[in-house]
Amino acid sequence: MQGMNSASLQGTSATAVDAPAVVAELAASRAENAELREQLASVKQQLDSLKKLLFGPRSEKRTFDIPGQEDLFGRDASLDEAKKPKKTVAEHERGTSKKNFPDGCVNDEGLRFDDTVPVKTISLEPDGLKDLSPDEYEIIGTEKRYKLAQQAASYTVLCYEQPIIKLTSSGDIMPTLGAPAVLERSLADVSFLAGTLVDKFSFHLPLYRQHQRLEAAGITLARSTLTNLARRAIMLLEPIVESQRRNILCSKVLAMDETPIKAGKSKTKKGRMNQGYFWPIYGEDDEVAFIYADSRARRVVEGILSTQFGGTIVTDGYAAYASFCKANAAITHAQCWAHGRRKVFEAQESEPERAAELLDMIGALYAVEKVIREDKLEGAEKLALRQKTSAPIVDAIFAFVTEQRLDPSLTPKNPFAKALQYLDNRRAELSVFLADPDVPIDTNHLERSIRSIAMGRRAWMFCWTELGAEHVGIIQSLITTCKLHGVDPYVYLVDVLQRVGDHPASDVIALTPRMWKTRFADDPLRSDLAGSG
Repeated sequence: MQGMNSASLQGTSATAVDAPAVVAELAASRAENAELREQLASVKQQLDSLKKLLFGPRSEKRTFDIPGQEDLFGRDASLDEAKKPKKTVAEHERGTSKKNFPDGCVNDEGLRFDDTVPVKTISLEPDGLKDLSPDEYEIIGTEKRYKLAQQAASYTVLCYEQPIIKLTSSGDIMPTLGAPAVLERSLADVSFLAGTLVDKFSFHLPLYRQHQRLEAAGITLARSTLTNLARRAIMLLEPIVESQRRNILCSKVLAMDETPIKAGKSKTKKGRMNQGYFWPIYGEDDEVAFIYADSRARRVVEGILSTQFGGTIVTDGYAAYASFCKANAAITHAQCWAHGRRKVFEAQESEPERAAELLDMIGALYAVEKVIREDKLEGAEKLALRQKTSAPIVDAIFAFVTEQRLDPSLTPKNPFAKALQYLDNRRAELSVFLADPDVPIDTNHLERSIRSIAMGRRAWMFCWTELGAEHVGIIQSLITTCKLHGVDPYVYLVDVLQRVGDHPASDVIALTPRMWKTRFADDPLRSDLAGSG
């Protein structure tokens, strides 16, 4: 009995000793399980984002209207509806734009075109008309039918002929004139140079495909020659872009961003390209300059802005901008609400109800901006509406952010918690637009301009050299700015490439798309091709 009692006591003692270890092990297992759950949720969120990036829509537009949104800033939607003129339109005319269409072009074929489109008229004769004499019939009208036609991209060779004249009195031969040329000793007409640049950088047709098109048209031209012509033409435009860049830096409000590009072969990794970046800056005169750099570091921002800029810079949440502005007291840093909204939009799956509530409030901010655009408010009126309507919404947003961040159920790795932190850390920068009517609420205007670079990455993929990337920035600065000002890039380049060699260097700003539109657009220089028969 004594032995059994002793053994029993020893077992009880061992159990008592092991209990804390079991509890600790269980707690460690629970902690590890919770951590693994967070990691799994994070990986799942990254996988969903990757799937959406590869296969899903890119739009962040919500598919429903926000109830009562019009009432947030005191506008009666019924009044707006009353202002709109009501007009009953025939079904076959609905959806037509306000362009100047030639009479009769909107017909059974549904073809619409403006006056800039060349029209070739083909006369048709009713059967049996030839058998009638002019006295036997009368033309009482003309019926027109339009058909859209296309011919393969065509090239024309300009042949300049000039007689060689010998003076009979002296026997001297009169000097001959050289054919006009933008590039010295070049075989390319200005129309070819402009067309090559527009095809590649506006319509994203790589040079090797243009080379194939030339061969199909019966023209033999080395691809290296085509590349060299594009390079030499872009180099002529560099002073214009530099002048445009200086004007942008004089803006009171400047938007800035960065976007990646592969440029130059890597010296350390065989078969790889170096990672570079375009740094676009967007000025208050609707001008863009794409500046290439081999880095995404803060030193690039300092090099671009340096001492020339002293206003407000609007950016995304990249830390290099905040660090630069913190070190430069003369510069005010504003940040983009669209990027903050994107964080919330991407967190909808983790917290659908709370994310929807926050998106509703941000949507109300954008509703105010829509009113400003529609009513064309500027200056004091724009500022007054923002102070009256947008400021309370911003206060409500940050109050909601503060309240939600106190919720212990939101772990730090939760996507919605990260979105809240993103907004909370940028309260001051996201509120700058409330005090300055010239500051936009976001950088969407700049994001739209960057699209040309993104489309280029999909088409020509990379630049063989860093110098080539700089040339891409030069020509895209001009083409994108042309589009912002409603200027045809082809017409602009044909004119400017002929004008730049003789234009005074002191007045080079006149050749930027913004100034060119007012000074030369009414009577631009054209190629001899336009006047040839």
